[in-house]
Amino acid sequence: MVVGVIVLLFVVALMVGTPMGVAIAGCSILPNLFAPSVPYNVDSAMRSMVGGLDSFVLLAIPLFMFSGVIMARGGISEKLFNLFAYFCGNLTSGFPTAVIITCLFYGAISGSGPATTAAVGAMTIPFMTKLGYNPVFSTSLVAVAGGLGVIIPPSIPVISYSTISGASVADLFVAGILPGFLVALFLIAYSFMVCKRNGEDKEKLRAYYKEVHDRGWKNVLMDGFWALLAPVIVLGSIYGGIATPTEAAAISVYYALFVSVFIYKNLRWKELLEVLQESVRTYASLLFVISSAVALSRVITLLQVSVVVEQAVLAKVSSKIGVLLLINVIMLFAGMIMDAVPALMIFTPILLPIATSVGIDPIHLGIIMIANLAVGFVTPPVGINLYVSSNMTGIPVLRIAKSAVPFIIAFFLALMLITFVPEISLMLVK
Repeated sequence: MVVGVIVLLFVVALMVGTPMGVAIAGCSILPNLFAPSVPYNVDSAMRSMVGGLDSFVLLAIPLFMFSGVIMARGGISEKLFNLFAYFCGNLTSGFPTAVIITCLFYGAISGSGPATTAAVGAMTIPFMTKLGYNPVFSTSLVAVAGGLGVIIPPSIPVISYSTISGASVADLFVAGILPGFLVALFLIAYSFMVCKRNGEDKEKLRAYYKEVHDRGWKNVLMDGFWALLAPVIVLGSIYGGIATPTEAAAISVYYALFVSVFIYKNLRWKELLEVLQESVRTYASLLFVISSAVALSRVITLLQVSVVVEQAVLAKVSSKIGVLLLINVIMLFAGMIMDAVPALMIFTPILLPIATSVGIDPIHLGIIMIANLAVGFVTPPVGINLYVSSNMTGIPVLRIAKSAVPFIIAFFLALMLITFVPEISLMLVK
């Protein structure tokens, strides 16, 4: 009864526009109000919220976000795009392919879907429009490809999943590499089909490609070398046993500053305060959501919600395939109404026992959940990447969402492979 009331009030709170952190925090203090016998009151919730942020692993989130903001100001996305455009710009769908690969690699720097969409889209959408591509197609392409930022390591949602599930952050990072490239491959395939069917403005494309090509591959490579080196340093330090994920996040901040200030010289020291302010505005609200979700997860554990749900689900669905399908349905729906981090903090303690009971590896489960939530970045009503790209271009959100449907289908096909072929996620881990 108490659980039903909490769920109902949570849904109502979201429908009336209550901020996610406030809605989650409010629900975490309700059990004691409706059932005084439940030993979890306001004081308990506040202690859980404060204690929930006292985590060395979670410290990586603001550090990676700070690093991402620095690199966005430092023009890293432009350097990456020019590098990939040099090698594939003369092919059919070469420039859309370069955009997708840029999102893939920039995701390995920022760890955030919206940050990837904003940084890559701000430069590539006007550029692709200038080259003759449909503005709506270009915008929807970047919005969907921006979701790669939460699959490819390092990923902020992965860190959140790790804190709840207890799974290794390093293993989860490794597990996200092949799924991220697989999704990118499916998006590239659809872009190729569109460009092959509709044609491209070859005259404009050849003119720009010649401009890039005339610079010489050595100059283009050296210009993009420092941008490419960022994920290598971050991930290499983790997998090489040199640093923990949190320490690697700190390394990424210093590296981002070094490259942006001294190499590319697109960021000045006097702009650093502004960068800090932007970073704080970005992650302060996220940390409040995380702390609130920690409190709610304690409520879920205290009320034995996961046990009740597990028994109910396994009484109806006993096969591994059925459970995998159910997890996908739940997470796809969750991604439509909430951001990735709170969705993971809420649903991981519920779905993890069900998954492990039918033999689903916790690492595989994490990748499935995060890939589903990446689809949520471009599905209304939340669809944060849609709003980010709409703000950049002025194109209505629903128009972008409609154009993004074929990309979402391509993403979904890759998601099904990731779901039912666990080796895609676990091959590098093992």
